[in-house]
Amino acid sequence: MQKTTTYKELQAKASRIPFLCLRLPAAVHMNIMYFPRLVFAISFFALWLAALVGAFCRKRLGPLEKDQREDFGVVQAAVLTLLGLLIGFTFSMATNRYEQRKNYEEAEANAIGTEYARAGLLPAVDAARVRELLKNYLDQRVLFYTTSDRQRLRQIDSNTAQLQNELWSAVQVHAVAQPTPVTALAASGMNDVLNSQGYTQAAWWNRIPLQAWFLLAAIASGCNLLIGYGAQRTSSLLIVIPLAVSVSFFLIADIDSPRHGLIRVQPQNLVALSYSLHAQ
Repeated sequence: MQKTTTYKELQAKASRIPFLCLRLPAAVHMNIMYFPRLVFAISFFALWLAALVGAFCRKRLGPLEKDQREDFGVVQAAVLTLLGLLIGFTFSMATNRYEQRKNYEEAEANAIGTEYARAGLLPAVDAARVRELLKNYLDQRVLFYTTSDRQRLRQIDSNTAQLQNELWSAVQVHAVAQPTPVTALAASGMNDVLNSQGYTQAAWWNRIPLQAWFLLAAIASGCNLLIGYGAQRTSSLLIVIPLAVSVSFFLIADIDSPRHGLIRVQPQNLVALSYSLHAQ
């Protein structure tokens, strides 16, 4: 039978692995891909500049001959096709990560709601304390999804860690004193609550790799360079491809950015659960 990893074991592993801590290094927070509007502005300027450089090279080197233009058209079409495929694959990566964050939000709400009900298996005093702690913990989880300020997030992480320790201690005392199947059920539910927070945090850290962005930017710049070089004349139409590609980059970065994008995971399940529990 496969052994279930407990919250305490995960906590011990996290203490030995730096990147599993609640806080990330400051350099990671400064990643430009975390700011979709900035991605759009920089990509649009860089790609338009690449198209203008291509047009400048055409003027310096002279127009293409007829036989050269046919070969150039094949190369240009192939590179544009490759760019379109890479944008599609990257967009799929971003949407998969977005769906994963949504699924973990739902799973976290279900785990908290289940444990709130299982707390009734504990003695009345312990049950009341666990349920009150769960309400406070739920409020912190809602704030985690709705807060973008880095200073407030550090405070939320600190409060969450403290509440996790208190929640685990509340069920651990009774489970150790009376190791019965009933108390084990309450302890297992609490383990799911604490583990679900770790899964959610891991999903929020799971972003499109910078290497993929660099490859995408390099191919997009090359495509716009070829477009500018292959154009019959320099015109305002050169702005079309840089604009379209920049909008695509913006959409990908926006979906992939949990906090700074326009498209975010809304904690609707956690909020609904919070209203329900506080109304009791």
